[in-house]
Formats: sequence, C-alpha cells, structure tokens
Amino acid sequence: MLTTVTTVTAVTSTAVAASLGALAVVALIALLIMKELGSAEIESGASRPRLAFFVSALNGPIVPLFFAFVAIVAVKVLEVL
Repeated sequence: MLTTVTTVTAVTSTAVAASLGALAVVALIALLIMKELGSAEIESGASRPRLAFFVSALNGPIVPLFFAFVAIVAVKVLEVL
C-alpha cells in the first residue's frame, strides 16, 4: 500500500513540475517578445515614457524566469548523460 501511494505521489509531482516548467518557459518567451517589441518602438523615435518604463520594468520577471529556464535545461541535459 505504501509503495503504491509513493509511486502515485512521485508521478503526480513529476507531472506538476513538468507543467510548471513549461509554463515558466512560455512566460519567459512572452516577456522577451514584449520587451523586444517595446524596445523596437522606443528605438523608432517614439517619445513614450510609460513604454520606456514598462520595457525596463520587464527585467524584473525576466531574470528569475531565465534562471529557471537554465535550471530546466541543465536538468534535461543531465538526464541525457
């Protein structure tokens, strides 16, 4: 009985971790796209101080998501080796 519960818990936690990792990668890609589009708009000569602030504020969530992405890639590479 204990082995069955442990196995089910391990499988469930692995599935949850995989879906959270995928969500983090999708969020990182979306934030990077928004940052790039905003930077392109600013460089085109548009005087938009709110957009400039928004683009610079995107670094806050991008940095931890990038570290999570690096950790995910490192785990996947170690699984292959």
